[in-house]
Amino acid sequence: MEQKSLSVIERTEFKKGPAKKLRSEGLIPAVVYGHTDPLHIAVNAIEFGKKFKVVTENTIIKLELGKKTIEVLVKAIDEDIVTDTVKHIDFYEFEKGKTLKTRVPIRLVGVAIGTKEGGNLEHKLHELEIECLPTDLPDTIEIDISGLNMGESIHVGKVAVAKGVKILNPEVQTIVVVTAPKAVVVETEEGEDAEDAVAETEGAE
Repeated sequence: MEQKSLSVIERTEFKKGPAKKLRSEGLIPAVVYGHTDPLHIAVNAIEFGKKFKVVTENTIIKLELGKKTIEVLVKAIDEDIVTDTVKHIDFYEFEKGKTLKTRVPIRLVGVAIGTKEGGNLEHKLHELEIECLPTDLPDTIEIDISGLNMGESIHVGKVAVAKGVKILNPEVQTIVVVTAPKAVVVETEEGEDAEDAVAETEGAE
């Protein structure tokens, strides 16, 4: 997994007033949680926006705080939906050499045979919860659906992952399924099924 760095500064004031002032200066208030005491920092909003257009729970970031480097995951982002700006970020500092639990997005690859025959593809599970070392953390987990026929499905237990990665979801959980198209019932103006109407016409003869 590619890791990107982000310059940060430490902050000592944590109330709403100072946080609002930071935002007016183009900075995002943030906190680093983990196996040590919480660390209050500020992130440059422009730098964060340019480097991290898409951020997920498995995005590893190297925070550069002076001469110190802290490797973290993004755990939560508070966004203002009106101004489309980031108001606050929660980071999680993981321990190197120890496994961590996080969620990784599923990416479906290929076109299912069943959909070519008129079936409907239902993508039921979009993320997998995994446990692994930070160095083994995948960006996504790809699942090939090209061999999936009508009425067939793929469950968690059938997913192959790299060595060192453990899936925590139940093996019986359905990820994707191809279902048959629903039958369309054509009704007459009187509300009768078309087949019933034909049968009645034939009987009258």
